[in-house]
Parts: sequence; C-alpha cells; structure tokens
Amino acid sequence: MQFYMKIFLIFITFFFLSGCSKKVDEYNKPALYWYGKIVKAIADKDIDKADDYYASLQGEHIGSPLLPEATMILAIAHMHFEEYLLTEHFLNEYVKRYANANEIEFAEFLKIKAKYMALPNPRRDQVLISQAIVEAKNFKQKYPNSMYYSLVDTMLTNLYLANAVLNETIASLYDRIDKPKAAAYYRAIIPQKWIHWDEIERANTPWYKEIFEGDGRSSWYAFLIPETQSVVSRHLTNDINKTK
Repeated sequence: MQFYMKIFLIFITFFFLSGCSKKVDEYNKPALYWYGKIVKAIADKDIDKADDYYASLQGEHIGSPLLPEATMILAIAHMHFEEYLLTEHFLNEYVKRYANANEIEFAEFLKIKAKYMALPNPRRDQVLISQAIVEAKNFKQKYPNSMYYSLVDTMLTNLYLANAVLNETIASLYDRIDKPKAAAYYRAIIPQKWIHWDEIERANTPWYKEIFEGDGRSSWYAFLIPETQSVVSRHLTNDINKTK
C-alpha cells in the first residue's frame, strides 16, 4: 500500500511541476515590449491580461512616454467591454498623472459618457443618474466652446428624461404602499420646464423584462403585496403619522 502511495505522490508532483513550467513569468522587459503586449491582449479580447501587462509597464517604466497612451487605450478598451467603473479608474489616473488642459477636457467627456452608457435601465440607479447630471452640467459650464458640447448636451437631456421617469416610478411605488406624502414629494420635484413633457412618450419595457420588473407603474405580482398602510414598520401608528 505504501508503495502505491509513493507512486501516486510522485505522479502528482511531476504533474504539478510540469504544469507550472509551462507558465513562465515575464519581467525586466523594455517599455515598448509591454506596450505591444497590451495592444495585442486587447486585440485578442483579453482585457484582464492587458491590465496585467499595464501593471508591468507602469511598475518597470514609471517615466515612460508610452504610459499616457497606454492608460487612455485601456480606459477606452474597458468602455468597449462595458466595464465602466474601470474606465473611470483609468481616466482618473490619466487626468491625475499625464493630461494637459485639452486632454483633461477629453477625459472628462469620456467619464460622462461612461456613466451615461452604464445606464441601460435608468430605473435601477438613482445615484448614478444624479452624478451624471451634475458632471454633464459642470462640463457645459466649464467648456462652453468644446467640440463635445453638443454630445454632452444630448446626453444631459436624456438624463433629465430618465430622472423624471424615475421620480414618477418611485411616486407610483409609494402610491401602491399607501404613502401619499412620500409620493407627493417625488411628484413635486419639478422637471426641466423647457422640456415639453406632454410630447414625451414613456419608454416601453421589453416584454421579457416586464414579466419580472413590471412597466414602472405596476407589476404582475402586485396582487401578492398585502394591502396594508405599512409593511415595514413595527410601530404602525407612528409610521402612518410620519409618512402620510
């Protein structure tokens, strides 16, 4: 029995070492080598490996003139792969370390675009909508003659619409759970007066999402929700006085 156990351990050790030998760590390479590896990894759609190569480029060649371009390439690549938080991380790194005045303008535009593109369903993220609106308004004020002004203005208009729909959705939710004061608060948030709201058509929720999420006004499972004045508070009387 001990003989077979030794054979088994030798086999496992050999298999482990042979597997490790195939992966050779790379280090002490020229900056151009790492830059080429970053570009190739992105072309191969291996964004994680591109991040690893970037870490090597930054670690071994902190003063390389290739670093600014590599940073911006990774920011745009992460946006392409819909990794918007990492896009913002690389853009912040770019602004902090490398960008001049014109390049800061472009980076700030991309940060707004990343937040905008991260909102396929605006009913899910109130904070992100608010942040995007603030940044877009600041951009328009700071760069009135920017070549990206009209694009930011279009995104800002869509964000205003999304925010108004979100407020109405929240108000409808409070209506369903019998909290009229909370519903009135969200309906009292005046949308942009320059938008003709009577001409705006509400976005249609795809049927495969509506099954689970509803259309923003009601859900198929609404009949399952108890008709009670508060399903959260244990102090029912106080809760009614505070929220009605």
